[in-house]
Amino acid sequence: MAVINYEPLDSNSDVTTTKTLLYEAIPLTGSILSGTYNDENIKNFTHGQFQAVYDYPYLSSSANHIFDLTVGFGANSTISGSVSSTQETKKINMYNQFAQVLLGYTGSENTVREFENDLTLDNVNRISDGFFVNFSRLITKDQIKKGSFTITLGSGSWANPFTDPVVLTDASASDTGGTNNTIGGDYGVLYTSGNVARGVLFYQAGIAVLSTASFDGVSDFYKLASGTSYTTAQALASASISGSCDALRHRIQDISFNNTTEINSTIYFCRVPHNKYNYSANPTYLSSSEIRVKSIASDTPISYITTVGLYSPNNELLALAKLSEPLRKDPSNEITLRVRLDY
Repeated sequence: MAVINYEPLDSNSDVTTTKTLLYEAIPLTGSILSGTYNDENIKNFTHGQFQAVYDYPYLSSSANHIFDLTVGFGANSTISGSVSSTQETKKINMYNQFAQVLLGYTGSENTVREFENDLTLDNVNRISDGFFVNFSRLITKDQIKKGSFTITLGSGSWANPFTDPVVLTDASASDTGGTNNTIGGDYGVLYTSGNVARGVLFYQAGIAVLSTASFDGVSDFYKLASGTSYTTAQALASASISGSCDALRHRIQDISFNNTTEINSTIYFCRVPHNKYNYSANPTYLSSSEIRVKSIASDTPISYITTVGLYSPNNELLALAKLSEPLRKDPSNEITLRVRLDY
């Protein structure tokens, strides 16, 4: 029976780790968000707390979840306590939920923090009411790439919303700066072309918080079939959450960003010395105690490496790596095989 020899791996010189980032461009057109499928790809729930958007009619087996939309405002917002308020409790709860998850609490009274459209979290320029776009992990993967996010919003009339588009982007953010960090992970500011802050983007969470200030001055941000028009503040107060989400979708021309897939790898350098592994462990390597690949007794032994096995300290096989083609091995050469495990 062939004897198996094990070559130990030195954790300092034979093992290393790497991280690779893969990016994928994600374009989301406004025709998908409102129009292409006559809203059959929009799912409203009986609880009325948010709205789900799919890339196909949501009853289709091929439909993919893109993102969820909701609106909310803080208890200290000027909208809070409005006489004509609809779903006020739910809207405040939605705002507080996102604030708690992404920002946490502050102060000795452990009060909920409010969103801001700056990088300092200094309670200036607060977003006390706004829209929340919660992107699916299916399209954001591990995170949104910093500096790649763009959303185009229509701030024109209800009939022609894109006559006066507002483009928000995080172009000032990158892996080396322009972002800050909080409980919800890294986040950057969404600026207009005039460098005015209008939102915050949380990269790892895949959540964009949009300020209603992007639609200031729009008298018919939302228009009912009856002809009644609402400003943004009126819509957030009087319309249902689903109605306000419909109004926002009606004004999203497109969204684009790059997602990020993080691949962590452990690399093992399996070194084959010149004086080892020159004989095959395969029983058919020998015939009548003679090496099959040798025709002259004085010839050097030859073997071919086809597989690398990684074993535990107890010599338990943990992983196998197959070579694309056999490698010739004899006492005149040494080989280093690079085995990479991705996870």
